[in-house]
Amino acid sequence: MPVAPSLDHIVSLCKRRGFVFPGSEIYGGLANTWDYGPLGVELRNRVREEWWKTFVRKRPDMVGLESAIFMNPKVWEASGHTKSFADPLVDCRSCKQRFRGDKLLEDRLGIEGAAVLKLEQIQKMLTAEKIPCPNCGKSNWTDARSFNLMVKAYQGVVEDEASLVYLRPETAQGIFVNFKNILDTVHPRLPFGVAQIGKAFRNEITPGSFIFRTREFEQMEIEYFVEPGTEREHFEAWKEAVWEWYRSVGISKERLRIREHAKEELSHYSSRTIDIEYQFPWGWGELFGLANRGTFDLRQHQTFSGQDLRYTDPADPTKKFLPAVIEPSFGVDRSVLVFLLEAYTEEEAPTAAGGMEPRVVLKLDPRLAPYDSAILPLSKKEPLVAKAQEVYRMLLQETDLRLDFDVTGSIGKRYRRQDEIGTPRAITIDFGTLGEDDAQGKRDTLTIRDRDTLTQERVAIGELSRRLAL
Repeated sequence: MPVAPSLDHIVSLCKRRGFVFPGSEIYGGLANTWDYGPLGVELRNRVREEWWKTFVRKRPDMVGLESAIFMNPKVWEASGHTKSFADPLVDCRSCKQRFRGDKLLEDRLGIEGAAVLKLEQIQKMLTAEKIPCPNCGKSNWTDARSFNLMVKAYQGVVEDEASLVYLRPETAQGIFVNFKNILDTVHPRLPFGVAQIGKAFRNEITPGSFIFRTREFEQMEIEYFVEPGTEREHFEAWKEAVWEWYRSVGISKERLRIREHAKEELSHYSSRTIDIEYQFPWGWGELFGLANRGTFDLRQHQTFSGQDLRYTDPADPTKKFLPAVIEPSFGVDRSVLVFLLEAYTEEEAPTAAGGMEPRVVLKLDPRLAPYDSAILPLSKKEPLVAKAQEVYRMLLQETDLRLDFDVTGSIGKRYRRQDEIGTPRAITIDFGTLGEDDAQGKRDTLTIRDRDTLTQERVAIGELSRRLAL
């Protein structure tokens, strides 16, 4: 297994090549906000598309939904978020910085050890373990207090309690409140799932580690409705399906593990939760969560709304019940970060002069690469550029490939640039293509260069679209 890159390597690459920029950078930035650049947008879209194709489009038991970010505040009362969605906040008395107390203890006690602590135990344990402040290095902590993570907003022209709304902290509730609508319109039969991709917002106490933990993030969530009593088999099936998906798109099994949540760290709605964790440069961290939410959410919304949310068994109309729910929850941003970390490779590559030089290459799965292929004229000479543009237009018309057209710099530098952004194939138009140099190749042929093996194949222009579709 190759050596994992540092987070600094990834941050530098992302800024340099247009994957991720600091938010509001020309104004000095805004802490923990990130903007996705041209290549970052394509990578995120590829991740979403591959996820949707795997877990929605190719499954007969799935439908999609896109719900509003603003929801009636009673939704969050029913779900328990207004009372239970909180983290332990502590202040450093010396420098006045604020931190999430349980996270400060995780390195010393482990995730499970920190999770079992009650709120009143956090400060005592920080003091006993002499945990230093990450900012000033002193160990002088206030008592921990509960900090609700919901982000408040106001709807309308008057900012008062009546106009208070929240930016949703998860996409799941949009699915639950539309459960009856889905039953009444598409008439799904159990078991079935509803998938949604969308933004969520949490007022994290200590965001950080680049795009790993941010206050604005994107989720890919599924609420999978099953008959009560069958939760275990569906839980295991989803665990296996998600593990296989991450493996299939290039994540090494050596950097993945499954962690079962202890009873004390379970969310208020969950009877069982596991995380698939990834070995990040700073240690193991959550990549994906799978929870057995039981009938909690539908039962709460039925009680608070007064609506009948029961499912009617089509085989027996007298059999009505609230389905149980298995929830696979993915993060778009964390998945993007993991794919970048896993793909980043530094290695030696041959030069045109016969020597060797270092190169950085993103060995992304081709399904995730921002560009499928790059069209590269050998030089800026007008006949080469014109022929390359002709090939470019032909591929745009005949295929659905995402293409880059690059004429900036020497051909060697352009190869390295395409390697660094993960383009699987570079298509070079040379003087052989024009019929002016038989040593380079026959007329109307060009070269396809493979990103990972560096092998080159000569292909006729007329065969190019078919060849790239393989």
